[in-house]
This record gives sequence, C-alpha cells and structure tokens, in this order.
Amino acid sequence: MSYPYPPELTLLVGGDWRGTAGRETVAVFNPATNEEIGRLPVASEQDIDDAIVAADQAFRGWSAKSAWERAAVLQRAAALVEERRDRLAGILTLENGKPLADSQGELDRVIEGIIYCAEECKRAYGRILPPRTHLLMQASVRRPVGPVAAFAPWNFPAFLAARKVAAALAAGCTVVLKPAEETPAICVELARVFVDAGVPDGALNVLFGVPAQISQKLIASSVIRKISFTGSVPVGKLLAAQAGQYLKPATMELGGHAPVLVFDDVDVEKVARACVGFKFRNAGQVCLSPSRFYVQEKLADSFIETFTRITESLKVGDGLEPGVQMGPLNNKRRLAAARQFVEQAHGCGASVRTGGSSPSRAGNFFLPTVLTGLNEDASILTDEPFCPVAPIMTFSTMEDGLAKANAVDFGLAAYAFTNQMERAAEFSERIEAGWVGINSFVPSLADAPIGGIKDSGLGYEGGPEGLDAYQHLKFISQSNVQL
Repeated sequence: MSYPYPPELTLLVGGDWRGTAGRETVAVFNPATNEEIGRLPVASEQDIDDAIVAADQAFRGWSAKSAWERAAVLQRAAALVEERRDRLAGILTLENGKPLADSQGELDRVIEGIIYCAEECKRAYGRILPPRTHLLMQASVRRPVGPVAAFAPWNFPAFLAARKVAAALAAGCTVVLKPAEETPAICVELARVFVDAGVPDGALNVLFGVPAQISQKLIASSVIRKISFTGSVPVGKLLAAQAGQYLKPATMELGGHAPVLVFDDVDVEKVARACVGFKFRNAGQVCLSPSRFYVQEKLADSFIETFTRITESLKVGDGLEPGVQMGPLNNKRRLAAARQFVEQAHGCGASVRTGGSSPSRAGNFFLPTVLTGLNEDASILTDEPFCPVAPIMTFSTMEDGLAKANAVDFGLAAYAFTNQMERAAEFSERIEAGWVGINSFVPSLADAPIGGIKDSGLGYEGGPEGLDAYQHLKFISQSNVQL
C-alpha cells in the first residue's frame, strides 16, 4: 500500500498555517531510503514572536472554559485520530522509519492519552479547609499555570507531542509546541486534528526551525510559564538551566540506560523472547528500552544462545513492507553512534555474536546486534545507546546485580525477571529508577506517571501527576460576613 506524504509542511501560528513560500526551508528524509520527501519551513524571529503573542491572547478564553468544555474538544480530537489513523500511521512510518504496525500502536497510545486527559481534567480537585471562624470559607483550587512551551522528540513524535498538548490543553493552558525537525508531518497533522476538533486559534501553535533559537526565545519570554521537554540529558540540562534563570517550572523526561536483571529461576525461552521484542522495538530508539542485560551466571550461556537465535530471526526492512519487525534508525547520527559503540566495544575485547554492521541496502539500517564479553571500558555500558545493540553481561548475587544495574548516572527505567517474590520485592525497592518492570516490559501508559531520577529527569508526565504539572495551586480565604 502507498502512503502519500503531505504535499506541504507548515508552521501553525495563531490559527494561520504558514507554509514554505518566502522562507528558509530544510529537507525531510525517509530514513528507509535516505530520499528527500518534503521541505520544512524554518520559523523566523517574527514567527516565534507571533506564536508567543497568540498563545498569550488565547489563554484567557481557553482557560475560562469549563473542564467539561475542554474535555469535549479533546474527545473529538481522539475520535478524529481514530478516523484518520491509517493515513497518520503511514506518515509516521515514512518519516520515522518504524514498522507500520508500530506506528499503529503509537497512535493507539495517542488516542488513549487524549481520552485520559479529557476525563482526568474533570477531576482536578482542590481542598476545602475546616473553617477557623464562622462564615469563613478557605480552599485550595487548581488553576492552569499559563502558556506552555513544549518540546517533543523524533522517536515517538506522535505520542510524546500529543501527551504534552493534551495534558496542557486539558488543564486550561495554551501551547507553543516545538517538535523535532526529523518528524514534522505527523505533528502538523496532529495539530490539524486538535484544530478541527475545536481548539481555538492561538491555543495551539507549532514551530520548526533552529532548535536553540526557538527554545531560548520561548523560555526567556515572560508569557511562557511552564517548560516541558522530552529528549537527551545534555539538552535537557541546558533547557532546565535556562528555565531556572527565570524560575519557571520545568518537566524533563530525559534519557535512560535501563538494566535488565535475569535471574536463574526463569524460563530462558520466554524471557529471551520478551527481551528481544522490547529491546529492538523502534530499533532501540526508546527511552525505556532495555539497554544493559545482566544474566545470572548459571543461566548465562543458555540465555545468550537463545537471545542471539531470536535476534537473528528478526525481519529488518522498510517499515512499509509486510512483516517487517525492525526498521531503520531515524537519522545518520544514530547510525554513526551504533557503529561507534560496536567498534569501541570490539576494540575492548567484546565479541559480536550477531549483527554489528549495516546490511547492503540504502537507508539508515543497522542489524540487530548482540555483544558479549564486554569490559567496564565499553562506552555502551555508560552512554545511552539509543540503537539496536544489546550488550549481555553476567552477575553472581543480588548484591552484585544491583551494584552493576545502579552504576550509571541514568535512572529512568529498570527491569527484572524472577519467579521469587523476595527477589522481585528487593529489586523494586533498591533499584535506582522511576519506572520498574518485574517479569514484563511496560510501555508508557496514559494513566501512569513516568519520570526519572538522577540524570534522567525532573517531574512526571502521564497520570494525574502529569496533569498537575500544568496547574498551580491557589489558596482562597473568603469571609462571608458582611462588612
């Protein structure tokens, strides 16, 4: 089946779809072929200024709408995503590279997330305090924090953008969204969904261009009251520091380097199959991706053999081709990183059990790779991989496994497989991560808060905690005694 790419990509500023005419553009590529598929307009200083003004002007009207009115708009948006899902999935695969089935799965999460925010915004409760005197009413209430600057990455461009936009709009905030330039069309089409659902002009704005220029200008603006960013640790630290200069709250969902501890009491085939499936999802370009495998010594040889066999069976190709299980890396930066990780590990004595190179075809492809025999100097054990390379090591005791799992600056996700309840409980308590899976891998959920510790972030997205991030608490004390 053929999936057409949008003929023109645009910015969205104050209800105005601004195209490429008369402005600088950048190319958008299909990572499966490296062919140019579109031209993206670059926002000018005036575009950024106009988006800030539009978000400011729209805030008063949008925030004054009741939670039920905002919920109705979001419910319509979810229905429109469902209506348009086949076209949206095709666009997502064309510019991101993931298999079409994975694009459909991402849209499932988009719909779930929007619906959740529509429902949850009606439960933004405050508190009534016991009165100190007669006819005194004292209460805390939740109110929208104000216009928001939201920054979304390219690995899950639909879901991560929709999660920020839906939560902010549900809370009564307006948004200036800066998606990734690698995957612009899916975010433009999602913005069109929200507009068609009834989001008023200026309540949602979309900018592309020079990331540093846009982020600096948005964060410095007195109009913008909240920052939400999903992306790498270095960029997140930079934006958090900028936000801190202006005492602006910032939610930072940053990188991960998730360990997996496989204990010696599990079914090797079942666990290896689960690990392979989640590791190579989206070619390993997932913040929650398992990226360091530690197997208890007794089970190690059997696990490595099984994991390698299953990895070799994965079908790699263009995400639009039937049956493909892993597509290309999204961009040449990640392809170069994958090669460098393997070469550096191999130079430190590691063995490449399978993969380790690119197939002989166009596109940013890198074969699913398994490394063993790594020593502590291998950079893939300390730097976030974000690629389809799986290093497998061993551990002896629970203490040894936890020490190795916690020996990085990241703390986003962690996983363990064991049938012993005591082991599971001990791991859950002592692992240094904000998202923990026991005997299962759990993708990001609409109703669950996700947030990292250590270098993996600040604050939470998802669940009621994610909605809280776009609101502030106001205390009101009112005497009803006539004066």
